[in-house]
Amino acid sequence: MKITAIKPYVMWGETSRPAKASAAPGGRNWMFVKVETDAGIYGWGEGSLVNEEPTIAQCVEQLAPQIMGDDAHNIERIWQKLWLHNRYRGGVIIMSAISAIDQALWDIKGKALGVPVYQLLGGAVRDRIRVYSHASSPEEAKKRVQEGFNAIKAGTWHKDMDRGIVESVLPGWLADHVTGLREAVGPDVDIMLDNHGRSRPALAIKQVRAIDHLNVLFFEEPTPPENQDALKLIRQAGLQTEIATGERLLTRWGYREVIEQQLVDIVQPDICHCGGISEMRRIAAMAEVYHINMAFHNPKGPVATAASIHISAAIPNFLILEHSKPNSVFEELQVAPIKMEGGYYGLPTAPGLGVDLREDVIASRPYQYRHVIYSYMADGTPAQP
Repeated sequence: MKITAIKPYVMWGETSRPAKASAAPGGRNWMFVKVETDAGIYGWGEGSLVNEEPTIAQCVEQLAPQIMGDDAHNIERIWQKLWLHNRYRGGVIIMSAISAIDQALWDIKGKALGVPVYQLLGGAVRDRIRVYSHASSPEEAKKRVQEGFNAIKAGTWHKDMDRGIVESVLPGWLADHVTGLREAVGPDVDIMLDNHGRSRPALAIKQVRAIDHLNVLFFEEPTPPENQDALKLIRQAGLQTEIATGERLLTRWGYREVIEQQLVDIVQPDICHCGGISEMRRIAAMAEVYHINMAFHNPKGPVATAASIHISAAIPNFLILEHSKPNSVFEELQVAPIKMEGGYYGLPTAPGLGVDLREDVIASRPYQYRHVIYSYMADGTPAQP
């Protein structure tokens, strides 16, 4: 079964147009890859990355000749070719392209053998897959619960701080913020916090201490990803809240230090960037050795969500899966939409990833640049958004 075509598709994944530069950022594009074979079987993959989707699509076209005509069944051989035959390997653009192609190949293999992908990974170790979505306020948190989620994640920096960050007010504000979220959703809904890697270690420790008594499931990306040694300082602070990181780390080599030194309790690879299903399974196995859980990063489209569901079903150290906010385009794009009920996805039953996309919907929603609000300290120094 030979590969005959590798086609990237980029689309705007929202019902509304992107916000203006002066407004809060919002909305996402999606980048999908369709791999076709001479057996008439095709597969879908996803490599969406904020505002970089056209660049990744171009990278897919650059990589395609390396594997055109290869046997689509040989997923690992193809992965190794795409990894090793590019001298300057790694980096989020190339890895996102590889990740999308890898997902599509697993989709093809499952379809060819007539089984869901998770069966090819050793079968299910759980009966359902727990997911969470996002909320920035108590009102939005209530809405997520009404939509069926039993876990939500919020940011740790108030949006009004982006143009004049004063670090001293952050810990107190965060404690009040989490208290308000808890009052809104009650005791049975899990709350997670995402710091987006914005803090120095000393500030991150103050932030976590401010909410350490509020039963937060995990505190994500306390410090920037460029220096993993900073996480050692967080570890040494004696905090009880579990620490997570990893959405911006790529491949098992990128995770090695964090996992081997047990710098966090939870790692968060993204199936669109870390190397696809093939590499995510290896990262999960590495983390399992050190009793580290997996909470996959996934504010993405339906293909990445489906692929993440399959691997979540098959690994023993899965905790919870991120999910984008409910969006009508997410369902409209799919031929037969996957369904979340009561905060969980059931085990997929269709062969492959179980997701097929409507190309007419993709064509009707061309790429739109997503404006980003840039952050600054109170004195005008640029800060990480």
